[in-house]
Amino acid sequence: MNDRYDGYAGGDSDSYELVGYDEFGQPVYRQVPAQRTPQGYDPYGAQQHQQPQGYGYDPYGSGQQQQPVPPYHTGQHQPVSSHDTGTQPPAAPYDPYAPYGTTTAGGYDPYGRTSTSGHPPRVAEQTAYIPQQARPADGGTGHAGAPSGAADADKAGRTGTAPQGPHGDRDYHTEQFAFVEEPDGDSEDVIDWLKFTENRTERREEAKRRARSRIVALAVVLALAAVGGVGYLWYAGKLPGTSSGGKSATTPATAAQSRDVLVVHLHNTKGGGTSTALLVDNTTLKQGATVLLPNSLALTSDDGTTTTLAKSVSDDGSSGTSDAIDSVLGTRIEGSWRLDTPYLNNLVELVGNIEVTTDTDVPDPAAKKKGGTPLVHKGQDQTLSGKMAVAYATYRAPGESQDAQLERFGQVMQGVLRKMSSDPQAATTTVQTLAQILDPPLNDKDLGSFLAKLADRAKEGAYKTALMPVQSDGTVGEKATDTVVRTLLGGTVKSPQAGDAVRVGIQNATGSKAAAEQARVVLVNGGYTFIDAGSAAAQALSRITYADDGDKENAIEVAKTLGLPAGAVQKGKVTSNANVSVLLGQNYRATS
Repeated sequence: MNDRYDGYAGGDSDSYELVGYDEFGQPVYRQVPAQRTPQGYDPYGAQQHQQPQGYGYDPYGSGQQQQPVPPYHTGQHQPVSSHDTGTQPPAAPYDPYAPYGTTTAGGYDPYGRTSTSGHPPRVAEQTAYIPQQARPADGGTGHAGAPSGAADADKAGRTGTAPQGPHGDRDYHTEQFAFVEEPDGDSEDVIDWLKFTENRTERREEAKRRARSRIVALAVVLALAAVGGVGYLWYAGKLPGTSSGGKSATTPATAAQSRDVLVVHLHNTKGGGTSTALLVDNTTLKQGATVLLPNSLALTSDDGTTTTLAKSVSDDGSSGTSDAIDSVLGTRIEGSWRLDTPYLNNLVELVGNIEVTTDTDVPDPAAKKKGGTPLVHKGQDQTLSGKMAVAYATYRAPGESQDAQLERFGQVMQGVLRKMSSDPQAATTTVQTLAQILDPPLNDKDLGSFLAKLADRAKEGAYKTALMPVQSDGTVGEKATDTVVRTLLGGTVKSPQAGDAVRVGIQNATGSKAAAEQARVVLVNGGYTFIDAGSAAAQALSRITYADDGDKENAIEVAKTLGLPAGAVQKGKVTSNANVSVLLGQNYRATS
C-alpha cells in the first residue's frame, strides 16, 4: 500500500498527514496545524539566540548548543518537508506510529524542539487513538503493523524510558495500542462451536442407538406374536394338516367333560301350550348347545308312573319336571327358567331385535281376517322384533308336527344369545330389567352369568341347536342316545350317587301292555326307579343286561324281583340312563 497521503475527502492534500491504519486496513489521517512555526520562532517568548536555523536549534532557549544529528541512512528515499529551507541533513523515515510531536533522529518537532543527546522534560501530549491496529506480516515499521517489540514497549511503559528498536529507532508504549490485549471472543466462539459439534455428534450416535434398540424390540414382539398365533391356531385346530388341532389327541372323554345345564320352559300365554329346551354350556370344550325336547318325551314321575313332558310341566311344575328329565337323560340340571311369551317379547326388545333365517311366513295373530299381510316373512336373515319373535317361536302350521315349532323356538333362542352381552354384569342387568320372578334356586345373577357364557359361544360360532328324536311312544331310542345324549349331554347313563335307587329300564316284548304295567308296579314297590324303554317285537324269552360290572348284583336282584331265572342275566347294552335293562319276554308271568 502507498505510504504517502493521497488526500482526504473534502480537504487539501497538504492539510492532512497519514498517522496509521485502522482494524480494517484503512488509512487514518490527522490535520496538520494551519501554520507551522518557523524554526527561529519561540512560541513561549523566551530569549532567542541568533543561531543558524536547523536541527541544532533550541526552541526552549536553554542556551545549549545542540549538536547536529548525523544523518541516518536507511538506503531509502527520504521525504523532505515542503516547509524546510536550505540544505538539511537527511531525515529518518517518517513513522506514523510515533507519538505526536516525537521524532527520530533529525525528525520534525512541531514544538520547535530538535533531537539532542539530552532529554528535556517530557510534556504531556495527546496521542491519536488508532483502534486495534495490526502490524504488517513482514514485521517491519510499515503503516499497518504494530511494532515487533511489544514486550519492550510494555517494559518502556513501566520504566518511563522508550526502548530502542534494533536500528536505534524509538519503540512504542503498550497503552498506545488497543490490539495488545486481543479479545478472546473468537476463542470462546471456537470453544462453543467445538462443544456444539461434539454434542451434535453425540446426539446422532444416541439416536442411532435408540433406533437400533427399537428395531430389536419390534423384532422380538413380532416373533412372539407369530409364535403365539401359530400356537393358538394349532390348539384351535385351524392349521393345515390338523383335524381338530392340539385337542385331537387330548380331548377328554365324553363322560369326563364338564357341562352346565339349564332347562327353559316357554309358556304361550295366549295360544296355550309349552315348549321345552335344554341350554347346555360345555365348559371343557367351550361349546354351547340348545337341545330341544319334544312334548311327547316319556318321563317317569316320582311315584313311578309314566307321563309325558308336556303333562309333567303342566302338573308337576318346573322342579318336578327337571328331576324327571335328569332320570331319563342322565343330565344334572342346575336350574329351571320359566319364560312366558310376554317376557320373551321384552327380552328380544332389550337386546335390540334379532336376525333369524325364517322357514315360513307367519300370519299376524292379532289380525281379524285371514289371508292378510304376514307378520313374519320367509327369508334369509330376517330382522324380528319382540312381537314377531314370539309369533315365529310359537307358530305351528296346520298339519305340522310339534318338532317344526320346536326348531323355530330354538332359532329364536340362538338369535337372542347372539345379541345378548357377553359381559356377565351387563347380561345380569338385562335379566333384572325383565322384572321376572324366577324359580328357586335360580336367581338373576346366576341366570345372567350363564346367558353371558352362552352368548360368547354363540358369537364365536361354537354353538349348535339339536332336536332330541323320540320314538312314537315317547321313549328315547338308540339314535337319540348316540347323536344327542352322549355327544351333547354327556353320556347315556348318569353316574349313580350313594343312596340312589337302581334305575331299571323296561322294554315290553310280551305283546301285552298289562304285563309291562305289572312289571312297573313290582319294580317301584321293590324300591327301584322305573324307566319306560318302549316296546319291541314279541320275544319268547326275557333278558336282563347290565353294562357296568358293579351293577351285576343289581341285575340279579332285579331278576329275582320280577320272577325271572338268574340265567337270564348277562353283560351287555343297557337302555339310556338305566343301570339295568330288562327285555320283558313272553315267559314273564304277571302276578295277580
